[in-house]
Amino acid sequence: MRPHPPAPPFRVLLSVILFAALAACAGRTPPPAAAPVAPPPAAAAPAKAALPDSVVWFRTSVEYRAAAAQAYRLASLMLERALADRAWTAALEQTGDVAAKPPAVILDVDETVLDNSESEERNIREGVAYSDARWNTWCEERKAVPIPGAVEFTRWATAKGVAVFYVTNREHAVEAATRDNLAKHGFPLDAGRDTVLTKGERPEWGSDKSSRRSVVAKDFRVLLLVGDDFGDFVQGARGTLAARRALDEANAAMWGVKWIVLPNPLYGSWKTAAGQ
Repeated sequence: MRPHPPAPPFRVLLSVILFAALAACAGRTPPPAAAPVAPPPAAAAPAKAALPDSVVWFRTSVEYRAAAAQAYRLASLMLERALADRAWTAALEQTGDVAAKPPAVILDVDETVLDNSESEERNIREGVAYSDARWNTWCEERKAVPIPGAVEFTRWATAKGVAVFYVTNREHAVEAATRDNLAKHGFPLDAGRDTVLTKGERPEWGSDKSSRRSVVAKDFRVLLLVGDDFGDFVQGARGTLAARRALDEANAAMWGVKWIVLPNPLYGSWKTAAGQ
């Protein structure tokens, strides 16, 4: 009988076991590493509504400010000429002998003496359309700022003894707010006479301003009309394009002399006539 070989030493046995384990592991394919988890995307900020060029130009351009200042400087020159001519009148509604009547000027309010373009921008940013309710809310805020040159012109006219009337298509419901807004910026207001004539203040005072110009012309010699819309100068401004052009051609000599117009690309009777 063959004798058993002697048992290997413990260290040798342990080395053999470790070698076998390593060899087994070497034959396996390691599991793929887990893909990194991407963080959740950040919430996108709401897109800011782009302003149309007309609003950007009106609110930011030097060119607009220059055009407004230029209009009021021209108004000052023409007022000097009008004061020297006792037969001078700018209102088509004026009739009869005007020489003995005290002088006055008539100005529109919105985009003529007060700048409401912040309200226009607000509507666009909020994605809402114009409404009378939103407009009246804006008027009540009393936040409109002066058009360049307007305060200086109206104060200068008052210093010359010329009554300043504001004929506006703001509703009578916001007349008090309108007066506050004008007074806040130093526009002259007559404490003894109503010089802010609003739409609907009397039953016959509709959107057409001719009836209100007639009221002023009854007691005053109207030296200048200042506005941003054709309706600030003539009756029938909301007609067709052809009718408006005919009115313009019939009164072409008035522009820059007795009628001073300010630019307003935001809104007006021109949009209605063009079907906008």
